Amino acid sequence: MDRPVPEEVRGIDSDHINMPTTLYLPTKGEWERRDASSLGVDQAVLDQAVQYANDNEIKWPKDPAKGNVGQDAPEWAEKLGPFKDRGGPAGVVIKDGYIVAEWGDVERVDLTFSATKSCIATLAGIAFDKGLLKSISDLVIDYEDGKSIVMTDTGEPVDGFDTDQNRNITWEHLLQQTSEWEGTLFTKPDIVDWNRNLSPEGMGAVEDLGRPERMPPGGHWEYNDVRVNRTALALLAVWKEPLPDVLLHEVMNPIGASDTWEWHGYGDHSVISFDGMTTESVSGGAHWGGGLWIDTLDHARFGLLYLNRGRWGDRQIISEQWIDMMTVPCDLNDQYGYMWWLNTRHARYGVNASESTFAASGAGGNCVVVDPEKNLVVVTRWCEDVPGVVDLVAHAIGSS
Repeated sequence: MDRPVPEEVRGIDSDHINMPTTLYLPTKGEWERRDASSLGVDQAVLDQAVQYANDNEIKWPKDPAKGNVGQDAPEWAEKLGPFKDRGGPAGVVIKDGYIVAEWGDVERVDLTFSATKSCIATLAGIAFDKGLLKSISDLVIDYEDGKSIVMTDTGEPVDGFDTDQNRNITWEHLLQQTSEWEGTLFTKPDIVDWNRNLSPEGMGAVEDLGRPERMPPGGHWEYNDVRVNRTALALLAVWKEPLPDVLLHEVMNPIGASDTWEWHGYGDHSVISFDGMTTESVSGGAHWGGGLWIDTLDHARFGLLYLNRGRWGDRQIISEQWIDMMTVPCDLNDQYGYMWWLNTRHARYGVNASESTFAASGAGGNCVVVDPEKNLVVVTRWCEDVPGVVDLVAHAIGSS
């Protein structure tokens, strides 16, 4: 075992979690709808949740490129990758695998911002399961040692891990966002996201995690998109193929996702040559464009995979060990695991959602929320108050 997995995850006795042994798993292109009441859900409260989601659309322009998601300083605010106009509020509620509520256009492909990060963590987890990533305690530099990684537009080497500041960074540091990696990637320096406030992005506030100076690896938690993009690039050295291709054959095809999703980087700005292979390195969100573009139902399949403890049909896509590891709170921010947000102490998604709840969360209220104790997945798009929606949905299940 790479990392001890505690018997109690986030204070919840794993023996008491409602293990989803009979979840309905939809085939590609199909998804059965059921009346909420037939699954023990209070229809009236669920209707309130849907209405609340529709009434609380994010106050963003239709063209997300006109916003400044990270509150960047002017010298670092340039958009690099593609954008597209956003849709309106949309979402779906999945109980026991069945759709019990939906709103908006659930088949519209939209940017999902930092919910993309959880896909990066997923590919790290599958690499761990396959032995490609031997230990999350391994130094990242060891996986890039002797490999050539250069920017194709300039021919310059990419900032890596062979410096005094970066050489002791582990995979766990990257996944927990405690790496303190120093460098510039795709024209963006890591300091662009120092002391970033997440509340204007519709992702909820966290405690003051500001710092006066750079810390050693593992010494400071920070939501930093430059470092997440460097994590995605580092995974290229592990998989040796473009990450969208890996996501396609390892996750999206097996779970029956549609053929409409796309995963972008920053176009020419993020095209690299890796040991002779030329590819676009994808981004972990749409801070400067790009990221995962996906519809609501595909998001829900992704969440349902995790609700089913990484299994789809007869295939264990992601190990239960990895799911347990990724949902252990970071020592420096107990609301965060391996690029998944947590509901530790019910602080993020309210008292009605189980404390074991975890979520892929992106700016603009683009979220995939998984509550394993209630056999529940909630997907929201363009929502100002995701915790409010989740709290109402969880109450609908608990109040019936």
